[in-house]
Amino acid sequence: MKIMVGGLAVGVGFGAVTSLVNAFSSPYGELGAPLTGTVWAKAAKVLSLLIDAGWSWAALAVAMGWLAGTRTQGALVGALALMAATVAYYLTDAFVWGADTDIVDWLVVGLPLGLLLGAVGAAIGRPGLIGLLAALTVPVGAAVQMVVLPPRPHLTLTPAIVLAEAIAWTAAALGAGWAVYRFRAEKRAVGAV
Repeated sequence: MKIMVGGLAVGVGFGAVTSLVNAFSSPYGELGAPLTGTVWAKAAKVLSLLIDAGWSWAALAVAMGWLAGTRTQGALVGALALMAATVAYYLTDAFVWGADTDIVDWLVVGLPLGLLLGAVGAAIGRPGLIGLLAALTVPVGAAVQMVVLPPRPHLTLTPAIVLAEAIAWTAAALGAGWAVYRFRAEKRAVGAV
């Protein structure tokens, strides 16, 4: 029960923060306009490009599943976190921008993906190839998204875009390196016994 409440809270926080960071990064809204041209606007833009990416939303469900531990709990808390994040994101967007939402579409997508990604996260702790593949899910997903759909809202490369891409690639490489290192260390430990 504790992990479910935690998943709900983390999801709500993630969704609301993502929406607010987007609002602060945009020079066209009430929150972002006063920051235009400042270091805060640039930082908000980098954060917006990172946390409003598909791989970071997937990482939310995977991380919550990992914390849950069991596959069933992981699947449930992963879905709960994604759905809570979606609701919080669109409610915050409606408050900040006064915009209409397509919340139902994203909830319909978030439920099965949250269940799947939460279960994957719970498998990270498993030994062997299953644990390795589960641990590689987010880093590989981030790398694939960076190739197929990089965080470039417009054609001109800006310092914020370059920095966001560098951070995403670095995080993907570190995550994959950690997964492989853990797998190899576990294999050596089993071989030494």
